[in-house]
Amino acid sequence: MLNKIFYIVLIFVATSLNAQTQFSEISTKVGAFSRMGFGARGMGMANALSSVKEGNISSYYNPANIVFQNDNLFQTGYSILSLDRSLNFISYTRKFEFGKKEDNEGNIRARSTAGVSIGLINSGVSNIDGRDGQGKQIGNFSTSENQFFISVANKFSDKLSIGINFKFYYYKLFENFSANGFGLDLGVLYSINPAMNISFVIVDLNSKYTWDSGKLYGTNGTTSVDKFPLLKKIGFSYKVQNDLLTAIEFESSNANTNILRIGVEYKPIESLLFRAGIDKININNLEVPVRPSFGFSYFYIIKNYTIGFDYAFAYEPYSSSDQHIIGINFRF
Repeated sequence: MLNKIFYIVLIFVATSLNAQTQFSEISTKVGAFSRMGFGARGMGMANALSSVKEGNISSYYNPANIVFQNDNLFQTGYSILSLDRSLNFISYTRKFEFGKKEDNEGNIRARSTAGVSIGLINSGVSNIDGRDGQGKQIGNFSTSENQFFISVANKFSDKLSIGINFKFYYYKLFENFSANGFGLDLGVLYSINPAMNISFVIVDLNSKYTWDSGKLYGTNGTTSVDKFPLLKKIGFSYKVQNDLLTAIEFESSNANTNILRIGVEYKPIESLLFRAGIDKININNLEVPVRPSFGFSYFYIIKNYTIGFDYAFAYEPYSSSDQHIIGINFRF
């Protein structure tokens, strides 16, 4: 089985590396905010979470993973970014178990397991200096870009789960000038054994913005469509005993990018987690700056409730300052 998986990964990577155009092409594509990551845990591990099914789970990385979320999970996050940008997160995740059955060892287990997650990613730019044709200031403007998602997943066996993200986009660029769109993510998670998992995810199927400037320019307005880049990810995670989690992920896109990311998470004590990673390892051009990150989480239990505080630092090249992500989560 491991040999077959290795050959599948090798073919996937080799096929993706055939295209060797400039890295900057994806920077011209819409929806960049939706590719930055989700929350302090994910960004602290360099966004290499598509194959991770332990801890606090976000369907952003792989909708198939939410069937492994223990308890009800509410997550919220806020990012400190340069250039008057904002990036915020909120989500709720829960799994459902249906029926009962007895396994080969005589243990009573759920007959079927499903998962549901809903959430929002909000981003924008504020304090944009507005000027008229003569250079006179006419006010401050702002933009707002949002992704609302609903995720569902099903555990088909002890080893296989499949999930789907339904994503709704809304972008307000200017007064009377906005766009919306709809897209899908498809995810698969396969557990090789209790310690090793492999994942495959397709991101932003059919995602696009449809613009109509008729409300702004009247009969001189036009309509246009901007498509999101299609991403394909394959990931592998390995849990070393109970205190160390490692993950690696390869991502290719139809914008001709081939990215590698690596993340680790270490638990020295039950209530504390440290994590680190390297994102944006551009296989096509190793001269492009990588994006190292690190962070931690601290959990406090009150009766049947677990409250967690998350923090992550992520290096951001070509910016006046780096990213700081702060999060609060509740398990109940």
